[in-house]
Amino acid sequence: MAYLLRGLIVIMVAAIGLTTCVALGFIDVGISHIKLAIPAYLYTIFAQAFVMFYFIGVSRLVNNINLIITSEKNLHELFDDAPADLTPYKDKVKRYVHKADLAKRQTIPWTMLMIILGMIAFFLGGAHDTNMVEKTTHSGVAYGFIASMLIGFVRQWHFLGQTHQLLREVKTLFSIPDGQM
Repeated sequence: MAYLLRGLIVIMVAAIGLTTCVALGFIDVGISHIKLAIPAYLYTIFAQAFVMFYFIGVSRLVNNINLIITSEKNLHELFDDAPADLTPYKDKVKRYVHKADLAKRQTIPWTMLMIILGMIAFFLGGAHDTNMVEKTTHSGVAYGFIASMLIGFVRQWHFLGQTHQLLREVKTLFSIPDGQM
């Protein structure tokens, strides 16, 4: 899943990059940047929703495992035969919870900033076309959107890799088949 999400965000950056290059006049593709901005921004919302819910889902999964391990109830959900000493599992799961929550905290604010700045830039672009705001207002917010998107992209790329590795470790620790998560 992490590889698919990485592919989605690469396409997102490419779509916004193409829109920006057309707007600045670096590339001529035969249509205006406005016609490119509409599907590019809708795709950005789509991709960021998937990324955000991936991090939320992984964090929820690891927190649920932590709840089972610490409460020692429903251990049959994790083990065929529960070990008598759960201390090694508790330590590892505590580390997994920290990593999953860190990944979520480090990426979701950038996702939200991306979506909000993109929406404002989108609306200001329409306002500029109807001469309600200056071009610099729309451009400034669009550049802020691009900056947040690039920072968010790097963070998401990094934490998608770490979270993928975390899921591999969780599956190995509890002998969970690949097809179940």
